[in-house]
Amino acid sequence: MALRCDTIIRDATLFDGTGAARRLGDVGLRGDRIVGVGDLGAATADREVIATGKALAPGFIDSHTHDDRAVLCGPDCTTCKTSQGVTTVVVGNCGVSLTPLRLSTRPIPPLDLLGDEAWWTFDSFGDYAHALRTKGSEVNTYAFVGHQTLRVEAMNGDVYRPAKDVEIARMHDRLRQAMGEGASGFSTGLYYPPNAAATTEEVIAVAEAIRPFGGLYCTHMRDEADRILASIEETAKIGKRAGIAVHVSHHKCSMPENYGRSTQTLPLLAEYARTQTLTYDAYPYPAGSTVLMPDKLRDDVEVMVTWSVPHPEMAGKYLKDVARGWNTDIKTAAARLLPAGQVTWQMDEEDVRRILAHPLSVIGSDGIPHDAHPHPRLWGTFPRVLGHYVRDVGLFSLETAVHKMTGQAADLFGMTDRGVLREGAMADIVLFDPHTVRDRATFEDPKQLSEGIEEVWCNGVPTYAAAKGATGEKPGRLLTRNR
Repeated sequence: MALRCDTIIRDATLFDGTGAARRLGDVGLRGDRIVGVGDLGAATADREVIATGKALAPGFIDSHTHDDRAVLCGPDCTTCKTSQGVTTVVVGNCGVSLTPLRLSTRPIPPLDLLGDEAWWTFDSFGDYAHALRTKGSEVNTYAFVGHQTLRVEAMNGDVYRPAKDVEIARMHDRLRQAMGEGASGFSTGLYYPPNAAATTEEVIAVAEAIRPFGGLYCTHMRDEADRILASIEETAKIGKRAGIAVHVSHHKCSMPENYGRSTQTLPLLAEYARTQTLTYDAYPYPAGSTVLMPDKLRDDVEVMVTWSVPHPEMAGKYLKDVARGWNTDIKTAAARLLPAGQVTWQMDEEDVRRILAHPLSVIGSDGIPHDAHPHPRLWGTFPRVLGHYVRDVGLFSLETAVHKMTGQAADLFGMTDRGVLREGAMADIVLFDPHTVRDRATFEDPKQLSEGIEEVWCNGVPTYAAAKGATGEKPGRLLTRNR
């Protein structure tokens, strides 16, 4: 009997997510699965898509996001991802997760990256998982529980000090509970004030809660600048002592005096990866973005304002121009803008390329979806890799780029049956034009759709098409590590 499909994409150039060489073929979908790959000339389908000259790949996995809230608020918040070919987002990064914490007042920075107190209503990860299942989402969600979030709850907001034993025990128990309810790991943001006072021993003690579940430890390290090597060593130590896999967030060498130090950090990361499970993600830009922190500003590092509660009109303006208009210095101007967010040009392009090209790297946008004037990585990360770094720069092959965005990421996160084009795998798929795909989002005009992404399917359901935009369908699911 001939194979019957819901959809067949025919005559596509297949990039299967494993890094193997491209080949021509068809892919058949039925329900939420891929049911055929190769020559499906004898198969029939309710819908056929002719993809001659186009590339077909597994849906892209955004390995680092702050989409905890975005996945709950519909296509207005997720089109920035589906329009790039993203079918799965990893949330709860940098120690910042929307759960488990209920608040009646505005959260302290950087927890306020996810919104004001109106969004902090999830007393348990189970509550958050239930909301995902009942509201639905356009993308799959894979979630970490954040150390900063746990600290605010366990320490009653008094987080600018080391935790006491009883507080560490409370965090450990809450993290263990969350893992049982579907979380996939534990994240820290040791760079940020609410997490910086945590000792290495505290982190290890809390992180041990994820070991029985095979969970993943993900970290915005304590220092990405002068003490970056020591921070890598601390990260590896936490993984070894707790007996868990480690993932480094948005690896970079920050500030001008550290430009070029990826020649030191990458060999060190690779050396640790020989004896323990250690990986990292990176985004394809020389500027980062986070909450505005006046005490960390420097005159030799450019900053753009992304949002400000007391002065929303300053979003999108350079901080030096705001300071000049107010006849003051940048630190005083920044203090007047708080709470606020920033884009910071703190990296060297050669480091960015070296870090992206390394075999350990996967791709994460680190986009902040609720900024008034966001970093362009929110809308452009994946097409930028495919267009600029593959086609224009020739940093690596299209096969390698797709592998980093799909199969390699799925493997390290333990996403079962994701990230590959093969019979039986989940039908997360993106169709794109390899000759035209490119990012259009810029620092001056960041909310721009990319070009060349033709159609996107999540669990077999179309979520985005270039001709129509977001479909409004919500087939996304909560994914749990190795389940």
